[in-house]
Amino acid sequence: MKAAQINGYSKEIELKWNDIPKPNVQDYDVLVKVKAAGVNPLDMLILRGNVKQIVDYKFPLTMGNELSGVVEAVGKRVTKFKEGDSIYTRLPEKQIGAFAEYAVVNEDAIAKMPTNLTYVEAAAVPLTALTAYQALKEKFNAKPNEKIFISGGTGGLGAMAVPMAKYFGLYVITNGGETGRERMLDLGADEFFNYKSEDYSERLSNIDYVLDTLGAKEIEKELGILKPYGKLVSLAGMPNYRFAMERQFPFLKKMMFRMAGSSLDKMALKQNKEYHFLFMRADGKQLEQITKFVESENIKPSIDSIFESKDINTALKKVDTGHSKGKVILTF
Repeated sequence: MKAAQINGYSKEIELKWNDIPKPNVQDYDVLVKVKAAGVNPLDMLILRGNVKQIVDYKFPLTMGNELSGVVEAVGKRVTKFKEGDSIYTRLPEKQIGAFAEYAVVNEDAIAKMPTNLTYVEAAAVPLTALTAYQALKEKFNAKPNEKIFISGGTGGLGAMAVPMAKYFGLYVITNGGETGRERMLDLGADEFFNYKSEDYSERLSNIDYVLDTLGAKEIEKELGILKPYGKLVSLAGMPNYRFAMERQFPFLKKMMFRMAGSSLDKMALKQNKEYHFLFMRADGKQLEQITKFVESENIKPSIDSIFESKDINTALKKVDTGHSKGKVILTF
């Protein structure tokens, strides 16, 4: 089969399509014929070695973190899926490989595809949806009528996080470029700030939760709008000691992350607030809940562009510019 691979971390975007054996199916595995795969900023971080302290890969490495496809074969102990099922998944972080004709996935990491989505649309869902779900349900344990500020909501995550937060009953505030205002309000946002002309930090206070997508440069302002004991979850800031403990990293790596995130932890603690870092993980049961949400609310992910598999490097370069308005998808 064909698979888009790298032979080492690199600043250059030069994936190569190699012929490799079709993967074997173990007892609890599902063999998936890939129909479409999402292309994400996470792929660029992996390519450049920016997340190797969290998860380090062996080479050659087949790239790609999320996909949709058709079950072609199942292991003898698989009970949830059968040949012919349409599924989607965020692949386990240590077993990525969505940019390939076939992928093997443990059944615990996949879910049946929402019936209201095409394969292209479904491939755009798992990574952002699981990120939003894990922030809202695990980190925040968010309750109806609480207030959340989602920074940079007009980006790829916001299209899923805003309607999901509304689905869970929260009061949702976000910001971004003016061209995204109407779309965010249509998705359920209660308030929207134009980041160029309106400073949310001057008008917001006593917010229960902040979901940060912008990183260190914005975190001080975001902490400032939280109420005492409020929580900030960052997808783009520094990993910290709490994150290392949650992931059960070895002692030396815990100490490394303690130092890396110490300034943000101290900043939050000084204000009686909490700083968390989130690196989303695969979870088939959560994806089943997301399927129900997508179907009941008729959620349609924003698709920026669709590339054929042969154009993988062009697709990655598109994502790397940071100017895509929605998901970039690779089709097989």
